[in-house]
Amino acid sequence: MGAVRRTAGTARRLLRGPRPEAVPLLVGRACALVGLLDVAAGVFPRFRHSRMHALAEVLPGALGPFAAALALSVGVLLLLLAHGLKRGKRRAWRAAVALLPAGAVAQFAYRHSVLGVVLSLALLAVLLRHRAQFAALPDPRSRWRALANFVLMGTGSLLLGLVVVNAHPRLLVGDPSLADRLTHVVYGLFGFEGPLDYRGDTSWTVAFSLGALGLLTAVTTLHLAFRPERPAARLTEDDEERLRALLARHGGRDSLGHFALRRDKAVVFSPSGKAAVTYRVVCGVMLASGDPIGDVEAWPGAIERFMDEARAHSWTPAVMGCSETGGHVWTRETGLDALELGDEAVVDVKDFSLAGRAMRNVRQMVKRIERAGYETRVRRVGDLGDAELDRIRRAADAWRGTDTERGFSMALGRVGDPADGDCLVATAHKADDDAGGGAGSPGGHGDLKAVLHFVPWGADGVSLDLMRRDRSADPGMNEMLIVAALQAAPALGITRVSLNFAMFRAALARGERIGAGPVLRAWRGLLIFLSRWFQIESLYKFNAKFRPRWEPRFVVYRAPGDLPRIGVAALQAEGFLDLSLPLPRAVRRRRPAPLPCVHRTPEHTPATADTAVRAA
Repeated sequence: MGAVRRTAGTARRLLRGPRPEAVPLLVGRACALVGLLDVAAGVFPRFRHSRMHALAEVLPGALGPFAAALALSVGVLLLLLAHGLKRGKRRAWRAAVALLPAGAVAQFAYRHSVLGVVLSLALLAVLLRHRAQFAALPDPRSRWRALANFVLMGTGSLLLGLVVVNAHPRLLVGDPSLADRLTHVVYGLFGFEGPLDYRGDTSWTVAFSLGALGLLTAVTTLHLAFRPERPAARLTEDDEERLRALLARHGGRDSLGHFALRRDKAVVFSPSGKAAVTYRVVCGVMLASGDPIGDVEAWPGAIERFMDEARAHSWTPAVMGCSETGGHVWTRETGLDALELGDEAVVDVKDFSLAGRAMRNVRQMVKRIERAGYETRVRRVGDLGDAELDRIRRAADAWRGTDTERGFSMALGRVGDPADGDCLVATAHKADDDAGGGAGSPGGHGDLKAVLHFVPWGADGVSLDLMRRDRSADPGMNEMLIVAALQAAPALGITRVSLNFAMFRAALARGERIGAGPVLRAWRGLLIFLSRWFQIESLYKFNAKFRPRWEPRFVVYRAPGDLPRIGVAALQAEGFLDLSLPLPRAVRRRRPAPLPCVHRTPEHTPATADTAVRAA
């Protein structure tokens, strides 16, 4: 797969020349620079001395404070617009074109700087010259962004207001305390006169500047709160029906195919309708997972639609967990690069056996749990009654272990949906001595002690979705249920079972071998260190217990500089990183569809493999 990274894609990039997004990137940086200059011109009085001050004496007295407030406001807004300009957003371009002339006027009227005027007008000329490169459509939006804007802008205005208040120490009357200065800022943001006083017209300048910051916070928050919502795209009933039809014909190709039916994903279809790519947009990253769904011959059409959508919105395209075949097609059709991310553990049912020395630990653990009185049941979701399904759903939710659901690329996000009758459920049961195993037993789940949920992988396979267990149950529940599922598989027509995904498995395996070099050993040591927070080594060791074959999985990306951003977006999508503002429980909205379930992992706490399994 290493050759995939540097063949046709490299040639295409060389022929295309510089990336088209280079101009928006430079313009965005220039906008941030001009914004900083405008803020500095409006805040720091020493920044505005020039030979033009003699001409300013003939201007009206209120023009100076007004120009200072205008320069400060334009500077803050340009800083906010810089990111949108880097991404080529059309609305950011329009706003910058309107603000730059105002900033130039403020630079001349307050700071009297010809250079500041020239810089603003030069950036305006560049924006007008390259307006065709700022055509990206807006991102999905929600009114909850108004709350985030109020908190962030309010905090920024408060801090910048303190800078404004303290920028005139020689003109400040008396020696006010920090509390007085902070009170003056808060009063000024709301348009009231504070306890501080300055000599000359400086009081007006400070008051105008603080009032402008408060007005900016209010106006931007109201704009975000009352503009029409454009929610993130989700699967419609028609989309889901078309995807299920594609999976019925081609679902056996990729073990992650069924996870495309997550209802918090959007989808693009090829022109022929014979292939599709599902995705979610996180932090400006258009994140697909697994291989395209459908006929391989139609994959290029779906991939082209995916890339067109990314370009239209100026999103960063990325694919998590595609197979080697998928990586070849993605890199060939788009010029993107691919990097090996880890390996998927796949167990062939006909080759699985508990016999032999290699399986002794698993065999002994299963026998011990069975002697403790546990029994297992492996059934299709369609064969379960409504009451049983409800009990399993409630138990899985109660045993989740974290407030945030985890999973995206390898999780379905629901259990027991009527449309998912082909899914497989493995459950562990043990009668409670105190409650007799009834519904009123501790936890309210009766004799149910652990749950494994599998999704279909074509007609003859299943792929592990989630693993949950009662914390009070004996260790080894997950091993017992996986063994039970593998032993029941032949009767259910299942020949292959996909287990967990082990990130960087190859590096861990090669690094522990004799003769491994210092670089490989250092890389393995870093992965083991990171395993304190992320399940890296523990998942590898857990999967290895079942003697699987390893299928490599890849991440597809545009440029190395995009990898940190893609990594953050993937962590957010999988539920390991939450950058959203916490909302009070009373105002949290219920989502129309369940959030992703566990990321096919034994547990959310890293530690060792054994600890992970015990806590699952």
